[in-house]
Amino acid sequence: MSLRALRTLLAIAQHGSFVRAADAVHLTQSAVSLHVRSLEEDFNALLFDRSRRLPVLTDAGHIAVERAREILALYDGISSELGGDSELRGRLRIGAIQTALAGVLPLALSALRALHPHLRITVASGMSAELATRVEAGELDVAITTEPVKPHPYGLVSTVLYEEGFWIIAPVSLAHEDLQRLLKSQPFIRFDRRAWAGRTIERELRTMRMRVQTSMELDSQDAIIQMVSSGLGVSIIPLAQQQVESLTTLAFEPFGTPQKTRRVVLLEREERPLRRLASALANAVKAYSPHTDP
Repeated sequence: MSLRALRTLLAIAQHGSFVRAADAVHLTQSAVSLHVRSLEEDFNALLFDRSRRLPVLTDAGHIAVERAREILALYDGISSELGGDSELRGRLRIGAIQTALAGVLPLALSALRALHPHLRITVASGMSAELATRVEAGELDVAITTEPVKPHPYGLVSTVLYEEGFWIIAPVSLAHEDLQRLLKSQPFIRFDRRAWAGRTIERELRTMRMRVQTSMELDSQDAIIQMVSSGLGVSIIPLAQQQVESLTTLAFEPFGTPQKTRRVVLLEREERPLRRLASALANAVKAYSPHTDP
C-alpha cells in the first residue's frame, strides 16, 4: 500500500470517475487503475462496483476512503510537528477566494516565507463553495473563504479572519446618481448564485423586495468589474477595502442599511492535521487585514 495510491482512491471518490481522478492527481488512467488494483489486492476486497458506467464505491470502498482520509491527514501533519518551537516546516495547500488573492493574502504569504523558509506553500483560487468541497476531500489543507452558508460540507471548522463589505458598483460616469435606484433601472450583472456570496446577495435583495433586471450571471468577480466598468450595467459584489480604494473606473455605494458584510474565514477539516501551519497562516492574514474581527 502506498500513500499515492490512497490519494488516488480519494480522488476517485471525489471526482466520480477514473478519468477525472487521473487529471486531478496528474496520472494516466491506466496508472489510476493500477493503484486501485493494488489497494484491492492489499485489502483483499473490491473497492468499486465496476458493473456500472461509472465506478461506485462498495461498502468496503467507503470504509477504505474514510481510513485513507485519516491516514493521509496524520501523514501530512507529521512535518509540521517536526520543526523547532519557532520554525515551521512541511507543505500547506491553500485555496483562496479572489478578494483575498487581490487583498491581504500576498502580503501574508510573503511574511510567512520570510519567517519560515522551509515551509512549502501552494495556492489555488476558486469560489467558496468549491474550495470548501476541496478541503473536505483532502485536496486542499485549508481555504480562505466566506463564512459557510447552507448547504455546505460537514466536517469543517472555521476561524474568522476579517470582514468585507458588499458594495453596489456602477460605471464611474454614474457616480453622481443614486446607485440604489440604478439597481432597479439598469441591467443587473449578477454574482453567480451558486457561490456563497451570490446567495447572500440574492437573499438580501429578496428581503429588500427589490426587483432587478438580470442581464448576466457571472462567477468571476474580475469579469463583473470589467463588465460594469465598460458601462454594461450595475452589480453588487463583496470587496476588500484595498480594492474599493484602487478601482478608479467604478462608482461605489454601500449595499444595505447598515451595509451588508460578510466574514472571511479560514476553513480546515475538524481533525486539523496541520494545526500549527494553519494557525500561522491565520495570524499572518489577520496582521495585514484592516478589518480583523476582534
